Amino acid sequence: MARAQSVSLKELTKTVQTAVKAAIQKHPKFKHETPQEIVVFHLIWGFPVPPELVANATFSEVEAFANDTAAGLGEFQPGSTVGAQARPQGVVYSRGGHIICGIPPVEFFALKE
Repeated sequence: MARAQSVSLKELTKTVQTAVKAAIQKHPKFKHETPQEIVVFHLIWGFPVPPELVANATFSEVEAFANDTAAGLGEFQPGSTVGAQARPQGVVYSRGGHIICGIPPVEFFALKE
């Protein structure tokens, strides 16, 4: 069984906020407030995107935004190290009108403050 990774929730939140700010500069259509919450579950680690921001966006645009955000989250990508992947891949999850952009989940982790 894989050994649990220790992830600082405070550092993860800070890193997500920095990555989202950088992605927004590349994709001004998705300009919104810095995420204050992170969704962590078995399908995705990510942040909710307000529906009104993606109402007039194509899936390709949402995917590009998620990929650019993921590029800033490389250290939290499962099995990756900085520089190990040329381009970390983002994940887009949509259900019931809710859209979450983020990264694939880490299988075993422990959150710490």
